[in-house]
Amino acid sequence: MKKWLTFIVVALLVTGCAQNTAGLQIDGQTHKVLFGDKVLGSRLIVNDISTTQVDGRARGVVRLTSNYKANLHILYRFSWYNDQGLEVNTNAGPWRQAIVYGDETVSLSEVTLNPNGTQFRLQIREAND
Repeated sequence: MKKWLTFIVVALLVTGCAQNTAGLQIDGQTHKVLFGDKVLGSRLIVNDISTTQVDGRARGVVRLTSNYKANLHILYRFSWYNDQGLEVNTNAGPWRQAIVYGDETVSLSEVTLNPNGTQFRLQIREAND
């Protein structure tokens, strides 16, 4: 019993310390790109990260170019934050699907529904077929 309890505690500690390795995270405010998946990171080039205003609400835009000859099936979702860096979404948004064709440039964008949303973070991962 003592061995099982020790194993469970160690497993929880290791899981809690593990970094998110699912794809890419793009921060709209700092323009930092965090690569959790080196393969996906080598296949997608982040060209531009911007925030504009549409009807008084923030719109996040990220332009990507495929550095890969085949088609990339990706999932992405935006998260929105206020000026203090607190998330304004009550629930995480849905994952959306996109196909980035070989050597193609695409724009992923979203307008925040919450008027307090001013900053965004975009998560991208490869879709499992």
